[in-house]
Amino acid sequence: MVIVFVLVALLVLSVLVAGNWWLWRRLVRDTTRGPGFVRRAGMVVIAGGWALTIGALVAERGGAPFWLQQVLAWPGFLWLALSIYLLLGVAAGEVVRPLLRRWLERRARAAEAVREPLAAGVTADTSLTSASVASTATTPATASATKSAENRTLLSASGPSTALTTDPPPASRASAPEQAPATTPAPDSADPSRPLATPTRRLFVSRVVAGAAAAAAVGTVGYGTYGVLRGPKVKRVTVPLAKLPRAAHGYRIAVVSDVHLGPVLGRGFAQKVVDTINGTQPDLIAVVGDLVDGSVKDLGPAAAPLAGLRARHGAFFVTGNHEYFSGAEQWVEEVRRLGLRPLENARTELPHFDLAGVNDIAGESEGQGPDFTKALGDRDRARACVLLAHQPVQIHDAVDHGVDLQLSGHTHGGQLWPGNFIADLANPTLAGLERYGDTQLYVSRGAGAWGPPTRVGAESDITVIELASRQA
Repeated sequence: MVIVFVLVALLVLSVLVAGNWWLWRRLVRDTTRGPGFVRRAGMVVIAGGWALTIGALVAERGGAPFWLQQVLAWPGFLWLALSIYLLLGVAAGEVVRPLLRRWLERRARAAEAVREPLAAGVTADTSLTSASVASTATTPATASATKSAENRTLLSASGPSTALTTDPPPASRASAPEQAPATTPAPDSADPSRPLATPTRRLFVSRVVAGAAAAAAVGTVGYGTYGVLRGPKVKRVTVPLAKLPRAAHGYRIAVVSDVHLGPVLGRGFAQKVVDTINGTQPDLIAVVGDLVDGSVKDLGPAAAPLAGLRARHGAFFVTGNHEYFSGAEQWVEEVRRLGLRPLENARTELPHFDLAGVNDIAGESEGQGPDFTKALGDRDRARACVLLAHQPVQIHDAVDHGVDLQLSGHTHGGQLWPGNFIADLANPTLAGLERYGDTQLYVSRGAGAWGPPTRVGAESDITVIELASRQA
């Protein structure tokens, strides 16, 4: 078992290192002309980001001082989300990169095809002009040479005594034509139609792809973080129950899960959740686990607004797996003090149906796991039953015990796309309402977020379940 764990850890580490080297190569190395400050800074940013992420995770799980958790959580968890979408963006860039290079090459060939005929025309015009200039310059010189030859003949006939030294008249002097200055062709870079050289083209493509990937990643994480911080939206779902009496038709249950109060989401976020729930005016409030990520000592003030929850039949609570990372017994007592009623493998009979709750599976390690027999074994099955259970995988036990409706959370709807595909494999229902035999299961995406305070493709929600009687 230890060997398998070590091998898996080494595999994960290798994938992490390889992925970040690839990220650095595409975003930093390929977009710069050579070694220097930018490449070193890029390496520091990527390595430092992951150091903060690991530090945030260790600090939260290890019970580090809460101020240290808060210092590490924001940059560390946001880097985790950003790196996911940077990797996805770079991966998409591998598809775009060759297409962009081919497009540039075709554009360059088209520009070259247009330039060659133009260059040939310019060369022919230059040759004709040179010939004309040469012809014009040669005519006076030839005339001067002819006259000089005639003078020499006359002097020779008269003899040495009659030799005359005469200079040609000024008008007959052939002045050498002024040579036109050579025209230096403009450098290739000055010609906008000239194609980029191969190294320049490669650098251009790398910068375009890297810039697009970085912009898409930052925009995605920014929008997903804003969606969480603004608070959950209200979702309304009608669920018909065969055993529900006519008098309970339209009964409203506000379902909230996975608030995850912690170093990032604190008291202000808890108040938004409470205000949103109270605004729906529910008959009953069901808090189905993963309320906190931390101890009562650190997060008691953050959870204090929960005392303001208001519903006709009260607010009920069951544990999630994160409560067992944070001191479940202390939190059960704390929520009881705040006015919520914990259902620890227990059931209460409301006027028109039974409401039951079971502990989370994670409690098994502490001897506090779910006990369906204790919660449901002796109930009257003629009455409708609604079960609060944090994880959707508990649906199979609910079916065996004749539950009509199970309310769960835990999945976050995947939280960060494409994490929804992984979460879907691990849970019978990722989000929404589904039927299993005579039992229906509703899974909320949750109100908060774990780790990065970011959601992509899985908006946070508080669901108002409106029960419908088939007799109505």
